[in-house]
Amino acid sequence: MGAEGGEPVRPLLLLDVDGPLNPFAGMPDDCPEGFEVFRLMPPSWEAAERARLAAWGLPGRGPMPLPVWLNPQHGAVLAALPFDLVWATTWESEANAYIAPLVGLPELPFIAWPTPRPIPGGRTLWKTAEIVAWVKGRAFAWIDDEITRADKEWVAAHHRGPALLHWVDPRLGLGPQDFAALETWAAGTR
Repeated sequence: MGAEGGEPVRPLLLLDVDGPLNPFAGMPDDCPEGFEVFRLMPPSWEAAERARLAAWGLPGRGPMPLPVWLNPQHGAVLAALPFDLVWATTWESEANAYIAPLVGLPELPFIAWPTPRPIPGGRTLWKTAEIVAWVKGRAFAWIDDEITRADKEWVAAHHRGPALLHWVDPRLGLGPQDFAALETWAAGTR
């Protein structure tokens, strides 16, 4: 139940971009069916590219756009799932400006990661402890291509609510089996 005894609180679905929504590991030749190629220039990418070019002694050369593979149908499928959607990606607010419109999602809340990025203790992904702190005990599913058994064990030991850490193959991106797993897990939390 909700805090006031009203509607139940839906679980969160924490969305990583690179890997689940952008199957970058298949580039440049193995674009999965249903995905389209977009060339994007978010400010963080442009700044990083300018710094790399300067470090290589090419400060006058302009940065190249970032190739991103996205499936425009994913937004409707994600929005139909029984979750509250949240960006859990290094794209942070740029996911709303550059990714959401291309996959058909509205503006979503996002996790603002600390700068510099945390250095995890042990074998967990640097996002893991940040996510558990951000969800504050709420039920959540997290889709990412870097989730490992160590992350699952850490969440089980440090998060007091239900959690699903779902690994997505970064060569294939989200597919029907991933959506089915999310739907099944969410049904079990009701």
